[in-house]
Amino acid sequence: MSAFERYLTAWVFLCIIAGITLGYIMPGMFQAIGAAEIARVNIPVAVLIWLMVIPMLLRIDFSALRHVGQYWRGIGVTLFINWAVKPFSMALLAWLFIGWLLRPLLPEAQIDSYIAGLIILAAAPCTAMVFVWSNLTRGEPHFTLSQVALNDAIMIVAFAPIVALLLGLSAITIPWDTLLLSVGLYIIFPVLVAQLIRRRLSASPGSLDHLLAKLQPVSLLALLTTLVLLFGFQGEQIIAQPAVIALLAVPILIQVYFNSGLAYVLNRLAGERHCIAGPSALIGASNFFELAVAAAISLFGFHSGAALATVVGVLIEVPVMLSVVWIVNRSRGWYERGLPLNKTTDTRSIQP
Repeated sequence: MSAFERYLTAWVFLCIIAGITLGYIMPGMFQAIGAAEIARVNIPVAVLIWLMVIPMLLRIDFSALRHVGQYWRGIGVTLFINWAVKPFSMALLAWLFIGWLLRPLLPEAQIDSYIAGLIILAAAPCTAMVFVWSNLTRGEPHFTLSQVALNDAIMIVAFAPIVALLLGLSAITIPWDTLLLSVGLYIIFPVLVAQLIRRRLSASPGSLDHLLAKLQPVSLLALLTTLVLLFGFQGEQIIAQPAVIALLAVPILIQVYFNSGLAYVLNRLAGERHCIAGPSALIGASNFFELAVAAAISLFGFHSGAALATVVGVLIEVPVMLSVVWIVNRSRGWYERGLPLNKTTDTRSIQP
């Protein structure tokens, strides 16, 4: 894990301070950025999201899908968690905590927007950071790569319907054209660009790694810039009610531990090896927050509670996922007790 990834929470706090300060000092600049839209798509944000997402998707080799059958138990558990449990459990937790239990402590006008942001956050599984989490749990790399590739393929067709369904159940009106445009801009377009680049570089060994090394700082800078813009627009709300961030974190934390724990236990019941169960639990719990931020801005705007809710996911991503890694590693002995002998040996002889 890079120094940036390890201290992502600290970087987000710095972005909060920088964004609020710059938004107070230069409100005109932020208003001009917010107004730079074509067909309800903010152009500066679209470019920043592409700079964030494309380097991450460059790591995904869809040819890894040929390995899916080797890990059918773990794949099945993770798909069940990612697409049948996580979005719906987050919606339930959002309705319970934000729509009811914590409602008196939050701005009434933003309640529906907060719920929408949390739903969007949970509607797509993480693409990049799971490789870090998998490595920290000594996960099987071929399983992780094939699972992420499969999730990305499913996300192209499943993200919009799931978001629309859950927001509709929450009585939140969304423009379908904007949602589909978000899928095209922030999922389909980056996937196509990344795969075209991979194919172009495939004939030159080492070229892809060299390009990724160059793009990594650009991707991180784009993420930080996007966060500064968001907090520049959200500054007044945060200053007025600083506890909002902590309150929004409550359903996110519960959702992460619930889904990771459920995936971990289901893999054990299925007789899957620990090197599969570890990354399965982490893939089942983490979120594609870059896509969530972009979709929330497109659908509800920079000033919305939805955008703020997705950013809270960024804020707590590293510490909460590292705690899941710790639990998975410390419980390895419990996990392997009772499994067949040939299921207790982790093999990682092939690197992706």
